[in-house]
Amino acid sequence: MSEVEAIGIDIGGTVIKGVSVNAEGEVIEQVRAESIENIEVLVHRVGRLIEKLGNGCERVGIASPGLADRRNTCIRWMRGRLAGIEGLDWGNVLRGEVKVLNDAHAATLAESWVGAAARYEHVVMLTLGTGVGGGVVSDGKLMQGVNGRAGHLGHICMDVDGEKDIVGTRGSLEDLVGNHTVKMRTGYESTEALVKAAEGGEIEAKKYWGWSLEVLACGVVSFINLFDPEVVVIGGGIAKAGEGMLFEPLRERVQEMEWYVNESGVPIVAAKLGDLAGAVGAARFAMMNEKSSVMRY
Repeated sequence: MSEVEAIGIDIGGTVIKGVSVNAEGEVIEQVRAESIENIEVLVHRVGRLIEKLGNGCERVGIASPGLADRRNTCIRWMRGRLAGIEGLDWGNVLRGEVKVLNDAHAATLAESWVGAAARYEHVVMLTLGTGVGGGVVSDGKLMQGVNGRAGHLGHICMDVDGEKDIVGTRGSLEDLVGNHTVKMRTGYESTEALVKAAEGGEIEAKKYWGWSLEVLACGVVSFINLFDPEVVVIGGGIAKAGEGMLFEPLRERVQEMEWYVNESGVPIVAAKLGDLAGAVGAARFAMMNEKSSVMRY
């Protein structure tokens, strides 16, 4: 069996996922546990998962929603179900060195390491689900920014007359295409239901889904102009809509607006690592030297 190089833990609102990986990024073992709001119990569960994955391994990374502090020791800003982890120094409570980062940032690192963007140095990733997350790798380095906000692509303004989102952005990409607003926007219970109805030929559903694709395409074009990536990776639950309903029509819309410098546009591809991306990315982050892996400006 390959030697465990690092352990990655991805703490979500409902599930905690953990992996051990070797130096090449291959998953040696994976474990899961139910997430919980009680912080004392949560810390205990995470500790037990780490023990199962490789007791004695000194390289541990933890990914979760929220903004990581500048030293990547804790989540310094978090709202919602896991608000209790805000300010929790994981190295102290687990009695070891632990590197902490945002979950979408972790997924971006994973996809750029051993996933859909493995051969690229300039990557933009979007995670489409309940909300819209994201991350940016530039010159092989993860962009985190001064306060950890870099790469939170769902919070760009797409409608100056729109309502404010959770962080105060008017008409954000997250509120315009995220699953958490789909019933209010369309009347359908979920994005999955909307896509299924559109695929079945329902006129209203096709209209709503087409509009969502147009908004998303405008966002993707903006990210291409901002970061000049070699590839755009899209993951998350909404990405399960697949080639015919998401990727092909999205590429067509982006091609109509993209600023062409080369003969071909920026590829838009599906993420490969599924729901283990956050854990794999956390493990990768634990393996990396900060000066060579992170852009803090």
